[in-house]
Amino acid sequence: MDFDAYFRQQLDRLHEEGRYRVFADLERHSGDFPKATRYRADGSVQDVTVWCSNDYLGMGQNPVVTGAMKEAIDSCGAGAGGTRNISGTNHNHVLLERELADLHGKESALLFTSGYVSNWAALGTLAAHIPGMAVYSDALNHASMIEGIRHSRAEKHIFKHNSPEDLDRQLSQADPSRPKMVAFESVYSMDGDIAPIAEICDVADKHGAMTYIDEVHAVGLYGPRGGGIAEREGLMDRLTVIEGTLGKAYGVMGGYITASAALCDFVRSFASGFIFTTALPPALAAGAAASIRHLKQSQEERRAHQANVAKVRAALDRRGIPHMDNPSHIVPVMVGDAKKCKWISDVLLDSYGIYVQPINYPTVPVKTERLRITPSPLHTDADIEHLAGALCDLWSQCALARAVA
Repeated sequence: MDFDAYFRQQLDRLHEEGRYRVFADLERHSGDFPKATRYRADGSVQDVTVWCSNDYLGMGQNPVVTGAMKEAIDSCGAGAGGTRNISGTNHNHVLLERELADLHGKESALLFTSGYVSNWAALGTLAAHIPGMAVYSDALNHASMIEGIRHSRAEKHIFKHNSPEDLDRQLSQADPSRPKMVAFESVYSMDGDIAPIAEICDVADKHGAMTYIDEVHAVGLYGPRGGGIAEREGLMDRLTVIEGTLGKAYGVMGGYITASAALCDFVRSFASGFIFTTALPPALAAGAAASIRHLKQSQEERRAHQANVAKVRAALDRRGIPHMDNPSHIVPVMVGDAKKCKWISDVLLDSYGIYVQPINYPTVPVKTERLRITPSPLHTDADIEHLAGALCDLWSQCALARAVA
C-alpha cells in the first residue's frame, strides 16, 4: 500500500469539503490579551484580536497566576520529575488538590494532565472496574467522555440530549440491582446550552445511579466561588463525581476529578491514564491553585465577563447576525455551510485582524457549521463593534440570511 498516497487523498477530501484545519501561528501578548501577533507563512506579522480562546477570563496573564508560576519555577525547577507514583508528586500538587476538593465541597480531588485525560481515565476506570456497570451518556457528551466509556467496554446507553424523561425511560428498563452511572455535562461547549442538573439527579437517585458531571466550561465562571453550574444551583452534594479543567477559565493547564476520598483513591490506584504519565510541572499546579484561590474570592472577572457576553449578543442582534440563543457565555454564530464558514474565518483574520476559528464536522453536525465566539472581560467596546461590523460586511458578501428581530 502507498501509505502517503492514502494520506494525501484523505487530506485532499478535507480540503474539498472545506473541513481542512489550518493552525494560525499566534503569539499572545501578556498584559495585553486578547491582542496577539500572527506570524504569516511569508514571514510578515500581523496584529490580531483573539475571539475564540477558552481562557475565558484572561487568567492566563493575571499577575497572581504568573507570579505564582515564576515563584514555583525558582523554588522547584521546571519539571515534576516523573509520574506521581514514582518521583513526581510535588507539594504543589497536594495543595492544588486540596483547593479543588474545597472548591466543589468534596472529600478529595485527583489531578490529571488535561481535562480530556481526566474524563478518559476516570470514566474508563470506573465503568471498567465496577462489575456489571451500565453507563447512560448524554447524546452530546464530549469526545473525551465518549472515548473513556468506549475504552471501558461497559454497556453503554445514549439518552436524548438534556432529556431527563428519556433518561428515566431507559433507566426504568434496567435491572434495579445493576450498577449504573449517568454521565453528562453542565455547559455544552458548541451550543452553549446548560443541563437540567437537578432533574437529571432526581432521575439518577430514583434508579440508584451514580452521577458524573463534566463542568469544564463552567468552573471559574459560575457560582459564588467559581465552582460551576452545580455550585450556582446548590447541587454539588448531589453529584458523585465533578470533573473539571484548569486549562479554560483558570488559564493554565490540567484536568481533575473531585469526589469521595474512596472514589478518588480508587481511580488513582487503577487508572492507567494517571499511573503511567508524567505529572504536571509544579509551576502549572502552583499557577492553577493561585487562579482558583483568586476566583473563589473575586467576582470582578465574572461580572465583566457576563457584561461583555451581553454586549456581543446585542451588537450581533443589531446587525441581524444569527447566533444561537443560550444561557451561557458561549456565542455560536451560525453559518450552516462548511466552505463559507472557513472563508469567513479566513477573511476575518486576513482582512480584519480578527481570529475566530470555524467549527465544522465532526465537531458539529453538517449544516450547523459555525463561528464559536467566546467574549472575555478584556475585550473592549471597540473590539466588540469591530467584530460585529466585520461579520455584517461578510454576511452580505456571502448572501447569508439575517436574523429577524
